[in-house]
Formats: sequence, C-alpha cells, structure tokens
Amino acid sequence: MASAPFAPQQGLFNLPSIKNEPMRNYEAKSQDRAKLQAAVDELRSQPTFQVPCIINGKEVRTGRKNKQLNPSDHAQAVCEYHEADASLVQEAIKGAIEAKKVWENMPWNDRAAIFLKAADLIAHKYRYQVMAATMLGQGKNTWQAEIDAAAEAIDFLRFGVRDLNTLYGLQPSEHAPTQWNRMEMRPLEGFVLAVSPFNFTAIALQLSSTPAMIGNVVIWKPSPLAIYSNYLIYKILEEAGVPAGVIQFVPGPAEEIVGSCISHREFAGLHFTGSTHVFRSLWKQIGNNLDKYRGYPRIVGETGGKNFHLIHKSANVDAAVIQSIRAAFEYQGQKCSALSRLYVPQSMWKGEFKDKLVKSINEITQGPVEQFQHFMGPVIARHSYDKIMGLIDAAKKEGGEIIVGGTGDDSKGYYIKPTVIETKDPKSVTMVNEIFGPVITVYAYPDDEYEKTCELIDSTTEYALTGSIFSNDRVALITASNLLRNASGMMYFNDKCTGAVVGQQPFGGARASGTNDKAGSMSIFYRFASARTIKESFIDPPHYLYPSNLD
Repeated sequence: MASAPFAPQQGLFNLPSIKNEPMRNYEAKSQDRAKLQAAVDELRSQPTFQVPCIINGKEVRTGRKNKQLNPSDHAQAVCEYHEADASLVQEAIKGAIEAKKVWENMPWNDRAAIFLKAADLIAHKYRYQVMAATMLGQGKNTWQAEIDAAAEAIDFLRFGVRDLNTLYGLQPSEHAPTQWNRMEMRPLEGFVLAVSPFNFTAIALQLSSTPAMIGNVVIWKPSPLAIYSNYLIYKILEEAGVPAGVIQFVPGPAEEIVGSCISHREFAGLHFTGSTHVFRSLWKQIGNNLDKYRGYPRIVGETGGKNFHLIHKSANVDAAVIQSIRAAFEYQGQKCSALSRLYVPQSMWKGEFKDKLVKSINEITQGPVEQFQHFMGPVIARHSYDKIMGLIDAAKKEGGEIIVGGTGDDSKGYYIKPTVIETKDPKSVTMVNEIFGPVITVYAYPDDEYEKTCELIDSTTEYALTGSIFSNDRVALITASNLLRNASGMMYFNDKCTGAVVGQQPFGGARASGTNDKAGSMSIFYRFASARTIKESFIDPPHYLYPSNLD
C-alpha cells in the first residue's frame, strides 16, 4: 500500500463541545426500555452468531471454533467464534505495519472525526445492540450495561479526542531569537498489543482505540468471555472509518496470540487489563525479549484490586450502608474497583450498621439479566463461580462468620448470593486475596483505633486501586487521606469506591494494581506516543566563533 497523498490541514479546527454522555434510566414503558427489550429478545432468539477473526479488514474463518456462553443460562451460546493461531497473528502484524504507513500520516482532524463518529454511532444507531450483547454475554443488568457499553464507551472516545487534541497543543513556550521550537507526538515505532478483559465493553474499546487514536496500529485480543460485544465494537470502529489493518481483531488462545506478539521485533507496546499474575508474567517475558525489539516497549496495565471502605464514627450510617452495597454487589462484584474490605467501628457495627446492611442485602433480587427488575445477575463463568465459592469456604474454615449469603446455584446460571463475612482477623484469607465476586469481609475495629486501622488498611494487601473514607469530620477525612496516600490510586470521600467517570475521575491504581496511567485522561496518551522536538533556525550564523572567542 503506497502512502496516501493526504490533503493538507488548512486550519486549526475547534472540536465540538465534549460532555459526558447522559445516562438513560430505562423506566418501565419508556421507549428506551422497549427498544432495549427488543434488542435483547432478538439476540436471544437468533441462531448462534458466528464471529470471525478480522485481518486487514477481511473476515477470516479458521475453523478452530469456541463458544461464548450466556452466564445467566450456560446451556445457551451467545456466539461461536473462530480462533486465530500464531501464523494468523504474524499475518495480522504484517498487515498492521503496512497500514501504519497511511494511518500515522493521516491529518489529526480526520482521525479525530473517525472516533467522534464512532461515539455517535454507539450513542444512537447501535446503543441497544451493544448493550444487549453486553447484558447476555457478560451478565450485566440494564443499568450496568448502560453505564459501561453505552455511556463510558462513548465518553472514552469523545474525551479521548479532546485530551489528545490538548496534548498536541502543548508546545514549547520559549523560542530564541530567529528560531522556532515545536514538538511532535509520534506514534510508537511498531505495533501495540491490546489485551482486553471481559468485565467492561468500554475498557475493551479504550484499550484498542486509545493507541490507535494517536496513530498507532493495534493487534487486539479480546476476552473469550466478551467476544460478541467486542466484535460489535470493532464493526462500529470500521463503520466510522478506521482503515483496514489499523486494528486487527484476533480472538483466540491467550498464550499463543500474546506470545506471538511479544516475541516479534516490531512489538512496541502492551495495553493490558487483566490479572496481576498474567501481567507480571508478560512483563518478565517482555524483559527477556529486549534484545529483539527496536526499542523499549511501553507497558501499560491495570490489574487487580482489594478495595476498601473505611467508616469513621462520624459517618452517616444509612449512606455508608447504601454505598457499600452498591460498591460490593453491583455487577456481582466483578469490577476491579469493587468493594472487598469493609472497616467499621465496633460500636457502630454492633449498634445499627450490621442490622441495616443485612436487612438491605436480604432484599436484593437476583436473576437473568433480561428480567430487568433484578439488582444482581450471574458471575461470568464456571471458573469464577468455583473460585469464589472456594474462597467463601476457606473463610469459613478460618473462623469467619457468614452473616448473610454464602451460597450459590450453578444449575442454570452461575449465581452466587451477595455475601458478607465477618472476621476477627484483619488479615484473613478474604481480606488479603482478590475475589472478583459478590463477597465483602467486615472487620469491626476498636473505636479508638482509627489511625491504627488506616495503617492496617495500607499494609494488608499488595493492591492499591480504589478506596473510600466515610466521615462527617473533616479532620478525620484529612487524617485518613494522608495515612492512606499510597493505598489507592482512586480515593473517594463519602462515596462508593466504584463508578469512576471519564473526564471526572481518571482511572488507575499503583502497587500491584497496575501502572496507574489514568485511563480517561490525557496521561494515557503519553504512554503511546514518542515525542520528537523540532528546532528550526531562520538566520544562518556568520561564523563558527562565539563572541567570547573574540579579542
């Protein structure tokens, strides 16, 4: 493919106004409810959809098939998909590198228009289809699908364009006489590998589109548990105008696909969301391959969390209970930001907090996501169900008291009751290990040990993703915030530890939780850019000597 003779950008263009996508409520008898219900019914009734690999814009059916099951009804496949192998990955890399010759030279206003169009396509033409695929394929209820597959996905695209536009505008402020200094933000030399998780359709979009937005080409390996919604996202990007080969869609076995990418000379970056164990393993493999690469690959990752709510004696009990239930049990606790550790003063816990928490949890209903009334649905798959139930059993054996929940039913879907464990050991198994399910462990701390409890929170786990402090005492908030400065990359005062919004709370954590590059902000684009400074002189020097060399 020859380099395209692009038209010059003959103006400095202003972007449309960028605001967060308004979220819809899907009230009974509303048009939104009816249209979403129709999309869900259509997906449930259609023959099993066949998802191909997409290489250089062409559908590739390898014959190596696997299924994405409906976690609400694991006898039903949402789709069948064709798996890529190492040889197809090599073809994808070759095609991406060729596509880069045109893509990185496309004027910024044209690239921006593509991603703004993709946002509008999700907001209007495809909102209900992407939500239905996320609901049935990934076990999200209506509200969770709306805030993810619709609003957050749209926001990542629109705010990404805005943030990158701002980044391009950050130029040197100083210029010597007769000189002009400039800075370019080049894409990386090579390709970026995006490895996306099952739990957020918007994250899959962000992992693949963020590097592409700044001119990179991307090999995208979607989660096997989110294939259908991710395929729809790919097709939307294609319809919006992303050229063939810029993003290669390669579902399949992680070890084979990822291994083929990170062993390639043109590997330039990893954009990853997933388990801490896998991320650490990949980092080591990349380090061992450094002699193969053109340069030092950029490694961007968001992994696990063991997130906390710290309740101070001055807190509003009702608000803390409500926010803890939402943080722990929305989407069955399958958010890396989900509440897992709850610290409550002993007197408050025995007084009213425990009773109100248990009463509200017992009112939660659970069922298939197409039944809109349920607050909770299933966990994603068999391995998740078994792991979560195993950790509940381990807590029991350690002496933890199950005060609500603790049971599951996997006969039709993978359902686990919202579970609260009370522990006397603040470093028990479910206080330390990531669960990724609807389980919180409560430690009732001595009323006079607030600061000591902050130190305990900071030292209990290796993670540092999200945390919340509930207090109506400003000094107590400041004290805990200072003591917990490094315990989380996301800190909330009197609000739940989930629900970061693009453009409002850039997302990311440190320690074992990731590289804290803050998706949803300008910061993430620095990681996929290689800056070049340009100095241009307008007047030639008269001599090689400086004034200090002259008599």
